[in-house]
Amino acid sequence: MKAVIFDKELKLVNDYEKPIPKTGEALVRVTLAGICNTDYEITKGYMGYVGVLGHEAVGVVEDVNSDDKSLIGKRVVPEISYGCKDSACPWCAEKNYRHCPDRHTLGIWRKDGVFAQYFTMPVEVLFEVPDNVPDKQAVFVEPLAAALEINEQLHIKPMDKVVVLGDGKLGLITALALNSQNLDVTLVGKHQNKLDIAKAQGVKTALLSDFPIEKKYDVVVEATGSVSGFETSLALTRPRGVLVLKSTVAATKEFNLAPIVIDEITVLGSRCGQFPPALRLLESGKVDFSALISGEYAVDNALEAFEKNKEKDTLKVLLTF
Repeated sequence: MKAVIFDKELKLVNDYEKPIPKTGEALVRVTLAGICNTDYEITKGYMGYVGVLGHEAVGVVEDVNSDDKSLIGKRVVPEISYGCKDSACPWCAEKNYRHCPDRHTLGIWRKDGVFAQYFTMPVEVLFEVPDNVPDKQAVFVEPLAAALEINEQLHIKPMDKVVVLGDGKLGLITALALNSQNLDVTLVGKHQNKLDIAKAQGVKTALLSDFPIEKKYDVVVEATGSVSGFETSLALTRPRGVLVLKSTVAATKEFNLAPIVIDEITVLGSRCGQFPPALRLLESGKVDFSALISGEYAVDNALEAFEKNKEKDTLKVLLTF
């Protein structure tokens, strides 16, 4: 089968072995997949991963290796991780597989990903896509679930003032997700064309250059991944407010953490999320990610798609199969 793999270099192969589902797994034929910045980071050595890339996909179940065949023929999206299934594992008991110490993660750690014509995953981490949700919306389920994880970790009160800092994919999706819940959200970024995507769906927006940096926001979501973004987020968070880190910040310089103690700020790390709430939100039609799609490429042109993903103004690049 065709597959996009990383093994010291990124390459497209036409003869990758088609996977065979183990007991309790399903075989999924990929129809659409999305390139994530994590995929690009892997090509630079992140996690030391070798194998098929990709963890954002929509596909159709073609086979199930269990007595229950009800998923066959269904459109599904895969959560990116599955756990050890050990009855003694507290993370697996809670279905919080992303924290299982013996987990497998699609296209990132110990598990071939979705940039191939087929992939396998345990049926418990496959979720049926509602009929009214097209593939081009469903492919955003994974980052949307990550945005909604904030609500699982933190109760944002109706009168709280929320700022999302950063107008890349992560910031845009997070702002749209929080705004869909009638929260008082402002998206702050550096690119008017990206801010306009959120503004068109009712999100308040502001250019960073015009936005007063004042310690008056109850919740600030850092989605820039930069030291300067972290420092600005900290400067926007009111005393005893919450600073949510949705991106990893690779520090290249020293920065001052004293305000966290002085202002008694809660810093909350937030990563992946549960898929059912994200699918329900897509089914409601309250969010639309069409404007985030910067390009679509057939899998035969996957290397070109990865080059497109590197461009500054690119948001989401999709691979078709």
